[in-house]
Amino acid sequence: MKMKRAGYFFKSFITAIAVLMLGGCTNLHKPSVYYLNYKAEQDEAWHRLAKEYTERTGIQVDIVTAASGNYETTLMSEMGKSSAPTMFQIQGSNDVQNWKDYCYDLSKTGIEDELTSDVYALKSEDKTVAVAFTLETYGIITNKTLLEKAGYSADEINSFDKLRSVAEDITKCKDELGFCAFTSAGMDESSAWRYKIHLANMPIYFEYRDKGINTSDKIDGTYLNNFRSIYDLYINNATVKGSELAAKTMDDARNEFIGKKAVFYQNGSWEYNALTESGAFSDDELMMLPIYCGTENEENQGLCTGTENYWCINSTVMQEDIDATVDFIKWCQTDPYAEKFMAEQMGFVCPFKNAEESKNVFMKQDDEMTKKGYIPVGWAFSTSPSYEWNNTLGSALTKYAASGDDDCWKDVEKCFTAKWAEEYELLKEG
Repeated sequence: MKMKRAGYFFKSFITAIAVLMLGGCTNLHKPSVYYLNYKAEQDEAWHRLAKEYTERTGIQVDIVTAASGNYETTLMSEMGKSSAPTMFQIQGSNDVQNWKDYCYDLSKTGIEDELTSDVYALKSEDKTVAVAFTLETYGIITNKTLLEKAGYSADEINSFDKLRSVAEDITKCKDELGFCAFTSAGMDESSAWRYKIHLANMPIYFEYRDKGINTSDKIDGTYLNNFRSIYDLYINNATVKGSELAAKTMDDARNEFIGKKAVFYQNGSWEYNALTESGAFSDDELMMLPIYCGTENEENQGLCTGTENYWCINSTVMQEDIDATVDFIKWCQTDPYAEKFMAEQMGFVCPFKNAEESKNVFMKQDDEMTKKGYIPVGWAFSTSPSYEWNNTLGSALTKYAASGDDDCWKDVEKCFTAKWAEEYELLKEG
């Protein structure tokens, strides 16, 4: 009996020492969430929302935002670390192929059940690997006050020819008016995505539309002349010369628009908060025009609407962290505070059943146009074969902007045709 009691006390003593050595806890790992965020414009807001969640639950949520234009390389780097992201983003179906082995199956977590439609879930075979968290729209943001000062109304502009006429007239009178037609089409990494991705959507979308497809490993380039026309309009009627665009940033373009130096500014619904919170604009001063580029029946064209924002959970991290990340996402989807915060502070239009209605004037306009029968332009750019393709296109566009010559434009065309096919072949070999 004494031997048993002595053994018991010895075991208890060793256990107590172990507990003290491990910081008073037999479990070394405390569940946490690490979100690698893509959207730089929401960085500060995500930190505030994460702090609120941590204060409510005690679960640490860390937010890291990748530098603009470097999300894919940052994600690859972070995934190789012992403290890898538990939550990350992909942009569409092509990214599923690249990241499916890292994606936790969301179908049994309840996350997918909170979507308003299963169209907002991405799948790989029988697994749900990603869910959309915001819908967005982009086009040509317009300062209606300046447009009227130039003698025009937004209602008059319903085609490329009319947009070009207005823009060129403003350019002729820019010294007298005190403003230009377009903000700078900056090709610095912080801004280039507006052209190498979002503007590049136009020729891809219209070619897909004509063929009745939604993806392809080959681009014929049917609408590349239209693409050139709208890009030329931007760079020839802007606040700076084309030769200066390589160094122009997103902040430059935004500040030009806020500073009333230009009427038109290609960007999206995500800019709403930045424009209105600056105090420079009220809702009734802003609207968004479709990106007209001279296609048939474009008077019926709507805004570019879709999403490239999908949440994934990293399947390679510890199960405790997976569970913590599931809980965080479900809180973002269902909690009234979180829903209101994402709608008002981030400007998100979330495809969740309990989503707060957005006050975003651009999303409201998109909804109104769709109800009137205008046809939204889908986000075909998400089918581009790789980030390398986007970057190659960006370099070609930058060189063309500086020179404007036909030889440089041929490099842009080669990117859509030969480079597209080449990158898709690499993707297949994968």
